Amino acid sequence: MILYPAIDIRGGKAVRLTHGDFDAETVYHDDPLEAARSWVEAGARYLHVVDLDGARAGEPASLDHLARIVAGTGVPVQYGGGLRSVEAVGAALRAGAERVIVGTAALRDVDFLDAIVAAHGPRIVVSVDVRGGRIATAGWTEVSELPAADAFVHLGARGVASFVYTDADRDGALGGPSLDDVRAIAGVVRGRFLYAGGIGSLDDLRGLRGLRAVNLAGVIAGKALYERRFTIAEAQAALDGTG
Repeated sequence: MILYPAIDIRGGKAVRLTHGDFDAETVYHDDPLEAARSWVEAGARYLHVVDLDGARAGEPASLDHLARIVAGTGVPVQYGGGLRSVEAVGAALRAGAERVIVGTAALRDVDFLDAIVAAHGPRIVVSVDVRGGRIATAGWTEVSELPAADAFVHLGARGVASFVYTDADRDGALGGPSLDDVRAIAGVVRGRFLYAGGIGSLDDLRGLRGLRAVNLAGVIAGKALYERRFTIAEAQAALDGTG
């Protein structure tokens, strides 16, 4: 498994939210590129960048920062936030993203999903955000009636092979994942997925590794890294089973 340090961009700064609440924001770096460089210098092999302004506006707002991060770090970057059209997905890829992350638009608009999967295949990642076992939409402010497991099955049937599973109830709270929930999701995902939500300690990472889910390919961590709960090297060692 690979550790993916998270860089959330809002107002041109690297921030973290708690439970996705825009009123519960902490600014960690005035320049997202500096945050990215700090993670790469510490050993990060991949970066997870989220355009919070784009997510709110419905179209990407930080492609310039994406391009700077790609050029300034030299590591692969996956990028999401506001990618709700074929054109926006293409723009993010042209700006340097190795993979792009789309959210609820993939569930609501089958034509959009089919088009981007046909055009970009493995470079498409769908983020499935969950509250109480059901899909959370509209920036996690609304919860649909669709069970998370059904969403993964539906998306897999349409050719999606890469996912982010985010436990929105735990995101930013540093309380650790529900291993039972992650195990259940691993049982329905046909492809590979990354876990995000509430990572706060090395034991959380060891617990995820201990699931031995062959399709769990990585873990996204943000606040715990910014608050120095562990280093990137320590986290990667925990995921590798060497620390």
